Amino acid sequence: MIEFHEASKGWDGRRAVGPLSLSVAKGEFVALLGGSGCGKTTTLKMINGLVTPDAGEVRVAGEVVGAGPLWRLRRGIGYVFQEIGLFPHMTVAENIACGPRLAGWDRTRIETRIAELLDLVALPRDVGARLPAALSGGQRQRVGVARALGAGPLIMLMDEPFGALDPITRDSLGQAWRALHDRLGLTTVMVTHDVMEALLLADRIVVMDAGAVIADGPPAMLLTDHGNATVRALMETPRRQAARVEALAHQGGAAPKGDTHG
Repeated sequence: MIEFHEASKGWDGRRAVGPLSLSVAKGEFVALLGGSGCGKTTTLKMINGLVTPDAGEVRVAGEVVGAGPLWRLRRGIGYVFQEIGLFPHMTVAENIACGPRLAGWDRTRIETRIAELLDLVALPRDVGARLPAALSGGQRQRVGVARALGAGPLIMLMDEPFGALDPITRDSLGQAWRALHDRLGLTTVMVTHDVMEALLLADRIVVMDAGAVIADGPPAMLLTDHGNATVRALMETPRRQAARVEALAHQGGAAPKGDTHG
């Protein structure tokens, strides 16, 4: 579904990505994982033509990105990002309708689609009449997902989509998105720096460092002892955190020193 062929991109004389060769199969959920500035977002934006490679090429469904009209390419690709980017002066329903309206859908079809998508992202239908400012952060992010799904894309690009949310909402929306991905048969590429999020949601993790891929495989494989020190440190992070939490739990169960009650 998505192919990078020796694609590279630089800014101000500094290489940001590449040369990168990578493919994503139809129906895969791939997480691009790595620290800030490693090239994840630049890689993601090359898929829908927001960034043009300096060399090499990117193909989507066999077509070179940029060879045809970008508007046509983007109609088949949804994009969700951390800032959400809902139009504040438009209602939730109007935001969701943006894609279908640009695709030339008629009013009845658009209204039906809005109702379907509100149901799909588990929002009450009366939310459609509200402005984004009246919603919680988690609700706004759900609207962002609904808007990205508006015209029925086959590919979803997600750039730190849940990073600004509280941990409980973030986990809930992550699991909800994974279920939607499976239900709709989508191809998802998600940028994240959260190791646990990548491990729990993705079929496959691509670890990037300094614009290059340093590891690529299913979560279970990357969790085993890896030869690359950076990858090994990343994969050890959730283990160390879990161990510290477990230690705290045991401390909480022990009676404080000097406690003579009961």
